[in-house]
Amino acid sequence: MSNDSEAMLTFGGHLEVLRKMLFRIAGVIFSLAIVIFIFKDLTFDLILAPSDWNFVTYRAIENVLHSMGSDFVFDKFHVDLIATDLSSQFMTHISTSLYLGLLLASPYIVFELYGFVAPALLESERKYSTGIVAMVYMLFVAGVLMSYYVLFPVSFRFLGTYSVASSVHSMITLDSYISSFVTLTLMMGLVFQLPVIAYVLARIGILQSSFMVSYRRHALLAIMLLSAIITPPDVMSLILVAMPLYMLYEISIHVVRRVSAGIDDFADGENYLAD
Repeated sequence: MSNDSEAMLTFGGHLEVLRKMLFRIAGVIFSLAIVIFIFKDLTFDLILAPSDWNFVTYRAIENVLHSMGSDFVFDKFHVDLIATDLSSQFMTHISTSLYLGLLLASPYIVFELYGFVAPALLESERKYSTGIVAMVYMLFVAGVLMSYYVLFPVSFRFLGTYSVASSVHSMITLDSYISSFVTLTLMMGLVFQLPVIAYVLARIGILQSSFMVSYRRHALLAIMLLSAIITPPDVMSLILVAMPLYMLYEISIHVVRRVSAGIDDFADGENYLAD
């Protein structure tokens, strides 16, 4: 068999492995989505919980402020969620089940993707690729939790109760609620990947810790602007979002510094062997 035929066979084999992997991933996602679809009450109790005036985040903030001597309490509020189309609730039920199925299947998806890519990696690359994959997933989960417990409930409370006049009442559609919930969740999951992005840029020599330190004030300003865009226009919401984002920036500086130190040590070792 010629080298071209062997290359084509190898390429075809990779496609077959990829096809089987995608089928397994789809099977897991749909299986989880079916289970979630069946447990409708539990699913929507969790998703709609941030819209309640008595959500755990509000109680936690009140407890912290009370421990500091403040008697602050959140005002009670109620926002009606409505469905305007005949099939909207059913279709939202299906789309939400698929979204949550994808979210719950994400560890398995990461495992499958890593298993597909790992054979092509060098031994030195495999040593740190596992850690990167684990960190990507943990940061994504942290971003999802940040959205669920902080960003979305605060945003919903402000925007859902905002009124231009006393005669105008908000009635939020279920589609709008779920769409905002999913968008903010995915956005925060991606934003929390900042340390991983910094690590990759440092590994390829594009980013230096000295650069990040010298532009720390600029980064803080950018984070404040980003927080102001994705949160309601109040100070508490801005602080609740800006603080963890700035902490991620500081963590990224530490990550880049460690990577740079490791690269320098490796270069010194090569120079020593060369001498």
